[in-house]
Amino acid sequence: MPDQQLTAIPGIGPATARTLADAGYSTVKAVAKTSESKLSKVPGFGNARAAAVIAAAQGTLAAAGSDKTVETKKKTKDTKGKKKKKKDGKKKKRKKKDKKKRKK
Repeated sequence: MPDQQLTAIPGIGPATARTLADAGYSTVKAVAKTSESKLSKVPGFGNARAAAVIAAAQGTLAAAGSDKTVETKKKTKDTKGKKKKKKDGKKKKRKKKDKKKRKK
């Protein structure tokens, strides 16, 4: 049963295993081989969760003694940090403008 194989991946329970199986990922190896962008298209998976699940699946294969280790290229963007910096910059500018208005 595909659910049992997928639930061997840490963080994957029966419901998520069914979601993955419905999306065409029926084995741990299939999840380990996929790309982050493909897995993030599965409902309930964003880029971060997809990367974590792929890494966990690869670890599960390695722990099981699989003779083939799968490596994937990580293409992650830390947009949250960049957005915070921009927002912080805007806040500082607003504060400066508010101070100038108060002085007038």
